[in-house]
Amino acid sequence: MKFQFESFADFIAMNNHGPYVWAAYGITFVALIYLLVSPVVQKKAFFKQQQKLQKLAQSNPDGQGVE
Repeated sequence: MKFQFESFADFIAMNNHGPYVWAAYGITFVALIYLLVSPVVQKKAFFKQQQKLQKLAQSNPDGQGVE
């Protein structure tokens, strides 16, 4: 089997296209991590907000001041 690159350094350099290739991989990786983490954080914030509203509604039984 013949490898495309002679050494690991050649693999990283990608025939002088390395900065573009690795930046594209990095940006894609960051975007995927954001897309995985963001909904979890938003869900946690939503439940925390709903819990505060529920406590507020329970402490004020006539419903005044609660939107």
